[in-house]
Amino acid sequence: MNRPHAPANLPAPTVCMSEGWHCLHQYYKVDQAALMELSDSQRSEGREYVAQILNASGEQSPSRLQTSVVSGHRADLGVMIMDPDPLKIDRVTQEIRNSAIGSALKPTYSFVSITEISEYVPSIEQYGDRLKREGTAETDPAFEAKLNAYRQRLPTMNNQRLYPDFPPFPVMTFYPMNKARHPVANWYTEPFSSRVELMAEHATTGIRFAGRVSQLITASTGFDDWEWGVTLWGRAPEHIKEIVYSMRFDRASAIYAEFGPFYVSYVSSPEDAMAHLQI
Repeated sequence: MNRPHAPANLPAPTVCMSEGWHCLHQYYKVDQAALMELSDSQRSEGREYVAQILNASGEQSPSRLQTSVVSGHRADLGVMIMDPDPLKIDRVTQEIRNSAIGSALKPTYSFVSITEISEYVPSIEQYGDRLKREGTAETDPAFEAKLNAYRQRLPTMNNQRLYPDFPPFPVMTFYPMNKARHPVANWYTEPFSSRVELMAEHATTGIRFAGRVSQLITASTGFDDWEWGVTLWGRAPEHIKEIVYSMRFDRASAIYAEFGPFYVSYVSSPEDAMAHLQI
């Protein structure tokens, strides 16, 4: 029986994004009992192999790969991976599972998401309207100067949202979040103009931490149980606490945000992470 052909104008099926990357946060706990069952040679072989798999500069490595040592009881090792191909990301987790120390590295949490340009990122026209609302008249020379500056930096900012680089900061926090959806505060029944205003206020708070904290928001609606994943990198630990605390006073968070578990970790090379975890 002949199967109908797809219309010629449809793009070919693909697991890769039309723009942006797939993203995985994967957390592992060291199973001490399973680790003790391994011989010294198995542990040595496994350490070297996993370190090789997690080498961000390897020829077969995904586009972005970062390891960290996790603080607290929820996990010991954190891995963040980004690539256009989700199967290339999954290959890393399968290689870890099949390694000589795979039985001792138990996955405890994962979060699947994608990069995107948020609908709340202002267009050039919307940014101009915001300037006027904030009191900068179109006839003011500062209006055109600010508008041109935004026009020049917007492509770079959007590219960083879709294809982010990891900042050179040592502290990392990840947490998932939703926007509230209940009768008292339902984000999804608010007019778009109101939501844009609330997110602009939220962004203004974040800007105060430029140079101290770098933030990446990835989208997970349809991919995971939460709607967004928030990854923060800090120049120092206290900066993470300060930005999260400060932003919770914004109406977008105080009224509409629901937070999941927080995973605090410290960026490390794979070799140093293996040594720290005494594998």
